Amino acid sequence: MTFGHPLLLLTLLVIPVALVAYRLATRRRMEYAVRYTNVDVLASVVATGRPWRRWLMAGVFLLALATLCAAVSRPHMHRLVVNDNATVVLVLDVSGSMQAQDVKPTRLSAAQKALHTFLAKVPARLKVGLVLFAGEAQVATPPTTDHALVDQAIDDADYFHGFGGTAIGDAIATAVQVGLRSAGVSGSSVTAFSSPRSLAAYVTTKPRAASTLVSILFLSDGHQTRGVLSPLAGANKARAAGIPVYTVALGTTGNTTMRGFPGSLNGGAVIPGGGFGFGRRGLAPDPKTLHAIAGRTGGKFFRARSAGAVEAAYSTLGSKLGRKPGSIEVTSWFLAAGAFLLVLAGGFSALWSPRLP
Repeated sequence: MTFGHPLLLLTLLVIPVALVAYRLATRRRMEYAVRYTNVDVLASVVATGRPWRRWLMAGVFLLALATLCAAVSRPHMHRLVVNDNATVVLVLDVSGSMQAQDVKPTRLSAAQKALHTFLAKVPARLKVGLVLFAGEAQVATPPTTDHALVDQAIDDADYFHGFGGTAIGDAIATAVQVGLRSAGVSGSSVTAFSSPRSLAAYVTTKPRAASTLVSILFLSDGHQTRGVLSPLAGANKARAAGIPVYTVALGTTGNTTMRGFPGSLNGGAVIPGGGFGFGRRGLAPDPKTLHAIAGRTGGKFFRARSAGAVEAAYSTLGSKLGRKPGSIEVTSWFLAAGAFLLVLAGGFSALWSPRLP
């Protein structure tokens, strides 16, 4: 805890001064002769037998005085505060394997629910964007404080196909571009990605400090099968921009079924009706790569094998991202506490003070 006017803490010296004055007053107390005919009544007025009450009243009063003295010093408490300039870019894998049902009801449905939980946790003033990817990446919503718009885009993620495959590296690079633009960083570090090939020509320069206000929350359920940039090449771009990438590996490693296709899919299985097939590699997540991405960029890795696990991960991140270490003034808390203690001390005094008949 810190204080806006620490010198005013010297007002706390009134407490020991008051104690010394009280002590001196009791030593020099004068005796007075009182003529009173009814000694029994007089004895009932004198407070005897319960000295702890007097000390309790005095203690509560002195505590109230100390609290008010601390209040005038403008106390501040250290905690996470909302960063009004922060941006979080959500990156969601919508490839075909996200229809796997090992995470109920499907991987994609579980991820969508977790994203809604995340949006419910983050500060209302936080800018949130959404990037969807499969074989290529696409910006579904640019960073905005209109979280309802992002919620709607998450619900509509089923309609994005992005060709086939999983382009992890390209998706990270696109999210970096979106995040830097939102933070106001311009120049060669945000060269437009007009096509997948333009990603290869992406030139990284040292970004301004504003780029540190950006975070990427990345979810995928598979290995990279398409794209120009490798996953770690995409991570290098995020690292160069000072953007942490928080990764979530969704799914199990066992056999599973796909929504819309009967039977189970195992290693070497072919989807009924012809066309392309999904083997174990295509359906199992790649936690090793996603862990490496998080480690390289200063983010954090989460392993989610169930709908509850992925929602818990997003809930945790929603309580942290978009905030920064800071302090808030709690003078009003001290004033309220001091007022309460004064009222309490007054109540004790009224209740326990001796009364004349």
